[in-house]
Amino acid sequence: MLAPSTHKLAPLKLVLLATAAAATVLVAGCGGRGGKNRDTAYVARDVDALYLAAKDRRDRGRTKEAAALFDEVERQHPYSPWARRAQLMSAFSYYVDRDYSKAIQSAQRFLSIHPGNKDAAYAFYLIALCHYEQISDVTRDQKATKQALDSLNEVMRRYPGTRFASDAGLKIDLVNDHLAGKEMDIGRAYQRQGKWLAAAIRFRTVIDKYQTTSHAPEALFRMTESYLAIGMPEEAQKAAAVLGANYPGNEWYQRAYKLMNRHAPGAIAS
Repeated sequence: MLAPSTHKLAPLKLVLLATAAAATVLVAGCGGRGGKNRDTAYVARDVDALYLAAKDRRDRGRTKEAAALFDEVERQHPYSPWARRAQLMSAFSYYVDRDYSKAIQSAQRFLSIHPGNKDAAYAFYLIALCHYEQISDVTRDQKATKQALDSLNEVMRRYPGTRFASDAGLKIDLVNDHLAGKEMDIGRAYQRQGKWLAAAIRFRTVIDKYQTTSHAPEALFRMTESYLAIGMPEEAQKAAAVLGANYPGNEWYQRAYKLMNRHAPGAIAS
């Protein structure tokens, strides 16, 4: 993912500021004990030099230090034009460092202060990415998955037609597939326990909410299987018929066809 663009300075000024940045970092280094946090230790600094020092850390991949320095820009110079950019760069740096909680906090702070800014779309998108990258496998709690879906939908709603919305749309498809997978995992577990009605309800959820995902064919087969197990051949036939109409060449339909002929002969057409 690309970082938000940074302000460009005239070459001569850039050289002077870079020199100033080096000097102030040296002062900070001498002031810190043990060296652990000397690059981000509090030292009152010129806003330009402080911002350039933060950008230098980011460019060198030292994202944790960069984030701390960008935070210092905002803290020491809250009314500077640089402070707005520093908030967003802080969020990006925390994101790259995989400190998603702080990344979200920084992006939300940017949005609370600058809701109408041209970079608001990027801030919303960054929040969505932070949730998206915390999605866990289907055997675990899906709170982050649902947060990701909500955030991605927010990007789509607020900024349709943008590159952020385009990428959010692709990720929404993946998130829905993941959520459908969670329902399938629970449904199969219910089947193994002999809780056929509870299983059928889970598979019905997949068909009702996630019918465009890759899990839909299996969900229809599992519904057929579950309804037959609880003595509801008519409902099983309906599920198998939908499976055959929408996925005629699918392996799950072939299995449903054999299952229906075995337990309800003549109930499904060839």
